[in-house]
Amino acid sequence: MTREIILDTETTGLDRKEDRICEIGCVEMVDRVLTGRTYHTYCNPLRPVNKEAYKVHGLSDVFLRTKPTFKRIHNRFLSFIDGAKLVTHNAAFDIPMINAELERLGIDPLENEVIDTLAMARQIHPRRRHTLDALCSLYNIDASRRSEHHGALVDSELLAQVYVELQGGLQHGMQLDLLGEEKEPEVQPARPRPTPLPSRLTNEEIAAHRAFVETLGDKAIWREYV
Repeated sequence: MTREIILDTETTGLDRKEDRICEIGCVEMVDRVLTGRTYHTYCNPLRPVNKEAYKVHGLSDVFLRTKPTFKRIHNRFLSFIDGAKLVTHNAAFDIPMINAELERLGIDPLENEVIDTLAMARQIHPRRRHTLDALCSLYNIDASRRSEHHGALVDSELLAQVYVELQGGLQHGMQLDLLGEEKEPEVQPARPRPTPLPSRLTNEEIAAHRAFVETLGDKAIWREYV
């Protein structure tokens, strides 16, 4: 059994030394099937949200001011991801941001195995765009819930679908015998009848057919079957 947590964060900006996490969204998958278990929280970042970051996720200082700090939520978050592989789009950003928050609390960095879907997409589709929106479009995944702004939980749910597609879809790697694999029917060779079937034609019909063939000329192919 492989347990994976698809993870996304929203932050106040791009500088992990100065900026902070303001939203975390996670969905759980076991053997590449969503279990329905999720973890989602907003965080008070204790600093203003960068204007460019606000344009992306729409989380305002006023909204975040009433939310718990990362210090208050970190235990539940770490418990949810404990022992699982972490799957994230652009791990070089999300994981250092999380580790920076942990470092501020005097906690060791994450030791989870990390899978970066951005790196996977670049390898599998080198000539395409690799944003989450672009990959959803490529794989015909409905991303309408993303609307105008990004959201960590919605993005995690979409990324889970993209992640499965990047690996070849749900059927990739499944044990087909467990799903009741259908076998092609064995083709039996035709056997001649021991006794030919009796003709269904009457003598009158046979005579009429012969008379008709006589009208077709000496070279008519039907003469061979009279």
